[in-house]
Amino acid sequence: MNFIKIIASMFFLIIVTIKPQTKITLDEAIKIALQKNTSLNQAKNNIISQESALKSAYGNLFPSLSVQGSWNWEKTQQAGSTRFFNGIPFIIPPTTSETKSFFAGLSSDVILFDGLANIENIDLSKNNLNSIKLFVEYLKQQIALNTIVKYYMVLTQKELLKVREENLKKQRITYQLIEERNRLGAATMADLYQQQVELGNAELQLINQSLEVEKAQNDLVIFLGLDISGNYEFDDESIERISFDQIKNLEENFDDIQSRISEAYNNRLDYKSKLLELKSSLNSVNIARAGHLPTVVGSVGFSTFSNKLNDLFDSKSYSVGLRINFPIFSNFNVSNRIQLAEIQSLNKQLEINELERKIRQEITQTYKAFLSAKKSLSVSEKNVKAAEERLRIEQEKYNIGSGRLLDLQIANAAFVVAQTDFVNSQFNYLIISEQIKFYLGILDISKFDLKGE
Repeated sequence: MNFIKIIASMFFLIIVTIKPQTKITLDEAIKIALQKNTSLNQAKNNIISQESALKSAYGNLFPSLSVQGSWNWEKTQQAGSTRFFNGIPFIIPPTTSETKSFFAGLSSDVILFDGLANIENIDLSKNNLNSIKLFVEYLKQQIALNTIVKYYMVLTQKELLKVREENLKKQRITYQLIEERNRLGAATMADLYQQQVELGNAELQLINQSLEVEKAQNDLVIFLGLDISGNYEFDDESIERISFDQIKNLEENFDDIQSRISEAYNNRLDYKSKLLELKSSLNSVNIARAGHLPTVVGSVGFSTFSNKLNDLFDSKSYSVGLRINFPIFSNFNVSNRIQLAEIQSLNKQLEINELERKIRQEITQTYKAFLSAKKSLSVSEKNVKAAEERLRIEQEKYNIGSGRLLDLQIANAAFVVAQTDFVNSQFNYLIISEQIKFYLGILDISKFDLKGE
């Protein structure tokens, strides 16, 4: 027993003295998670990529403009020779010739008609951009919910640690009482040994619960992207002040849950994002079909050339052109692109149907769990009161010598179990309440969302 006490003392000494603690509330934890989450930051980068794609799509509506220029220099050296004409020799001396040429041009092309593929491409880029933005907001809600759940798990384990600490104090008091009674001859050695075992178990349970607290905190620290070697205190007084009556009033937010399932389709950001993906796939179908239509491209050009730089603009050339391309047979390539785009659109519709079923299932199951948690909360509160009263009676009976130690230990164990169930029921109720909000699409994270981040 003394060895267990030494281990427990060393354990708590290590926890307290490693580093100064940094207190993090629930709101602060959510803000940290929204700033450091890797998946969220990657999704934000995808927004930048889609904004660039939309800019490029608009750019296809404008004429292209290009400038050309060239300069050539050529030097020719010809050796001298002797040629005969009618038997008379003529000497041709060596010659050297040198030529220079300058050229400058300006050209522009504009797509006048491409089967409206350029317009559809703009709509596609818009839908993709808005879809990703909605998905980012949905991802923020998901990260906030995960943070809330993990934070509540830490608070749950800390409350259970208080239960174990309280139990250890009671076991020590009981042990001291039995030890004194045994010294006076009013208690047997069997009772003393039995209480020593109970005290040792209480100390061991406290150590194990301390490890559970540390495990839950480490899980939250890793999720938040914080330094695992840091010393953090996760505590939020606003949560601890929630009373049982306040918790029961939370159910008023979820009245008529079946009618709110239909509202979830309008609130769920992942569902809205998926609808925009479907619209994008329809845009892709229209773009593919535009391959059967003619393409009309207009062009204008200007050029000038000269052998001398100063005379460059003396000679000029202007051009205006119209180019029409009407596809007659494209080796079924256009038909293949249309088929692929249509299949992709059908698959997107199937994904939406599956998501609708998933949303209904999530809300229905979570609401049932919510009702179960509500009942469990009510029952566990009554169990705590009943177990506490029974423990009081057994303690009084044992104190006056009319009760057995075994009955007292059974009553105390039942009280610890009742307290544990009540703590778990409280936080389980709060977690499920937040999960329902998330599945209904009404989990508000606006106060945590830093737009500049």
